Amino acid sequence: MFCFIIRVDMSNIYRTADKAFYHLYDVINDNGVDYDETKALFNIGFYIREPWDNKIETPYREWKEDYAEAEWQWYLTGDPKIEKLGSIYGIIPQIWKHMANDEGKVNSNYGYQWEREFQLDRVVAKLKNNPNTRQAVISIYDGKEIYKYRHDTPCTTAIQFSVINDKLEMCVTMRSNDLWFGFCNDQYCFSQLHKLVSQRTGYEQGGYYHFAHNMHLYLPQLNKNGFLQKKANQYG
Repeated sequence: MFCFIIRVDMSNIYRTADKAFYHLYDVINDNGVDYDETKALFNIGFYIREPWDNKIETPYREWKEDYAEAEWQWYLTGDPKIEKLGSIYGIIPQIWKHMANDEGKVNSNYGYQWEREFQLDRVVAKLKNNPNTRQAVISIYDGKEIYKYRHDTPCTTAIQFSVINDKLEMCVTMRSNDLWFGFCNDQYCFSQLHKLVSQRTGYEQGGYYHFAHNMHLYLPQLNKNGFLQKKANQYG
C-alpha cells in the first residue's frame, strides 16, 4: 500500500477544471491503487487558475451542464429535501434517493450546510471586515453530527477563502472525492460559490485549490479514456 502525492509545482496546476479532470483521470486510471472497489490516489492537491471556466468538455465523460446547474440552484435554496432538486431538474437522480433519510432529506446539500448558523453570511462579513482573515471557513462535514450520517456522509470537509494579492482565492478540502461524478459536478458548484462570494465581497475571483484525501474512480468508470481512440482506429 502506498500513497501517490502530486508535487506542488507545475505538474498540479491546471488552467481549467476540464484540464484537471483529463489529466487526473489518466493518473488514477493508470497508477491508482486497488481500494474498496475503486482505483484511488491519496492526498491529492491541485490548483485551478481559471475556476470560472467550469465546464467539463472531455468527450468520453459526457458531462451534463444542465444537471450541474440544477444542483447549484438546489444548493442556493438551502432546502435539504431531494424533492426540491426534482422540481428544479425534472427528475430525482437515483443516487440522491439512496442517500435521503425517511423524510427525504440529505446532509450533502451543501447549500443547506453553509446556511446553517449563517456560515456563508459570516464568511462574507469576515472577508469584508478583514481581508487578512484566516477564519473565512465554511464547515460541511461535522463530526459532532455523525449520528446523522447513517444514510449520507458529506464528502466535503470545509471550504475556505483567502484574499491574496487583492484576489479571492478558495480552498476546498474533501475526505473523499469520486473524480468521475463527484468532482465534475462539485467543482461546478464550488466555482459558482466562489463567484458568489467574490461578488458579495467585491474582490476579484482568483484561483481554486482542491485537496482530496482520497480521490478515486469506481471500477465501471475505468478505461474510458481509450474508448474514443479505439473507435477511431476501428472505423478509420
